[in-house]
Amino acid sequence: MTRSISRALGAALVLMTLSAAPALACGGLIGPNGSVNLLRTTTLAGYHDGAEHYITAFQFAGGGGSFGSLTPLPGVPSSVEKGGDWTLQRLVLETEPQRQADFLFAAEAAPASAEELMKVRIDALDLTVLRGGPAAVGQWATEHGFRLPPDAPEVLDFYAARSPIFLAAVFDADAAAERGQAVGDGTPVHITIPTDNPWVPLRILALGKTAAERVEADVYLLTDRAPALLPVPDGSNGLTLGHSAAATESLLTDLRSDRGMEWVPANGWLSKVRIDAAAPQLAFDLAIDASGAGQPSRVMAGLDVPGTVVAPDRSADVLRVAVALAFMVGGIGGILFLLLYRPPMRAA
Repeated sequence: MTRSISRALGAALVLMTLSAAPALACGGLIGPNGSVNLLRTTTLAGYHDGAEHYITAFQFAGGGGSFGSLTPLPGVPSSVEKGGDWTLQRLVLETEPQRQADFLFAAEAAPASAEELMKVRIDALDLTVLRGGPAAVGQWATEHGFRLPPDAPEVLDFYAARSPIFLAAVFDADAAAERGQAVGDGTPVHITIPTDNPWVPLRILALGKTAAERVEADVYLLTDRAPALLPVPDGSNGLTLGHSAAATESLLTDLRSDRGMEWVPANGWLSKVRIDAAAPQLAFDLAIDASGAGQPSRVMAGLDVPGTVVAPDRSADVLRVAVALAFMVGGIGGILFLLLYRPPMRAA
């Protein structure tokens, strides 16, 4: 176990050193000076004992002042705390041992106003759990000096229709510099959310991006059993399934030894969904059924509007009724034929 942890920590240090990779175009909500870039995203959505553990790292690439980000959540978190030091790096090491990776906070968008449910300070990061609709989100962003991209109302409406809960993050780059955080260094965040099934927001990653820009992200899922996903990551929708197998004992042991990761079960299933999509293509979220029923929610995937009732397919019922009527009509006709038809009398 000690040897495994040492290898993981060594890999984490190497990956953190190499994480100042070329930044992607800035998307979503940015600071007033407009000079902050956000790097590639890597996220873990773990699910065990009825709670989703959403773990991500928030990084910056240049710029000063403060800037913000918003992550839609499926419910009110029971806790928001600093994440482990190397959990995300250990996951990358498990699935891509030769890759020199970069990491980032999972969602780029606008913080919301409305009711403040929880406020947490982690290093140079101010996190606020909010409850409010899209209008309140825009108002909060304006009051905090940030600008919203033109597509913000549509995207925020998309999320508020399903859940009014958002995690607003305000990152103070000046404070980070004072703490000695270099460009590319990340602040890990661990959000625990009681929910029936895990869910990962994807559409928000395209907020503020042009049609020519792409969204790149890695989403790791750690569940008790192999999950059913919607949309299915088949490559045609910008999602591909890069890894799907029972989690190794060494991985689970290493993860469990990191800060705040005591919840990791003794057995589990590790999946990796890679996102490489044109911004307009990413018009959905990732719904997950970890229960074994194989029925991820179309509403949570953003494919159906909440409250919409899809008319069931009655074609089979219609066919059965038609066949039954045919037999009934044929039977009645046969009886009438026997009753009415009398053979001609033969002459003696």
